[in-house]
Amino acid sequence: MKVDFTRWLPAIAKDSYRKTALSVVGVAALGGLAFGPTAVAAPITSGPHEGAVAAIDLATGKANAEKQGTPVESGLTTGSSSGKPQAGKPSRDKLIPHGVEGAQSRIPLDDAQLANAKAIVEAAKKSGVGERGAVVGVATSLQESKLYNLGHLGAYNDHDSQGLFQQRPSSGWGTPDQITDPDYSATAFFNALKNVGGWQDLPLTAAAQTVQVSAFPYAYAQWEEQAADVVQQLW
Repeated sequence: MKVDFTRWLPAIAKDSYRKTALSVVGVAALGGLAFGPTAVAAPITSGPHEGAVAAIDLATGKANAEKQGTPVESGLTTGSSSGKPQAGKPSRDKLIPHGVEGAQSRIPLDDAQLANAKAIVEAAKKSGVGERGAVVGVATSLQESKLYNLGHLGAYNDHDSQGLFQQRPSSGWGTPDQITDPDYSATAFFNALKNVGGWQDLPLTAAAQTVQVSAFPYAYAQWEEQAADVVQQLW
């Protein structure tokens, strides 16, 4: 049965200023399920819904670009491949100290996604997790929500998961209003990350998974390189 995913585009994502919903996005959570900050319960999520993939392609313009044969370029200029950052920017050694794991994914980013990434980076600074923590946070959000601040998606929602990190009110992450506040949700993520002993020495996917307890624990690794590019430029 063919489903019209455009009906999900309006009013499902909240902006970076905690106000009304954006009309630009129509995405569902592709990542796992964020249990509570100290939860150890087994994940119960299923695989990515086809509707989520279709909605993301539509929201980012990827579907139309591919139909027209136009290469999809990121809205963000990527970091220097030479490893030499601009003055005052963190080095690749700080951002990716253990090297990337496996094949890397990359998506185009619009203004809403970049604004949410900036909120994560600022929360990383305030919470004291530094550049590496910011990379973990951005990569986690790329996997969980593609950096969109998602409200409840109705039938497509993953349980009661919402926000940049798909955190669950029922698992103690906060109220729906709190977890759809980018600063609150990112700070909650980083506070949980700081409770992971030796997280700085863990591979990104292990650090993220310890916080998120996702049904797809290795999915975070694919976003490490793009997350590093984002953090390097927004730091």
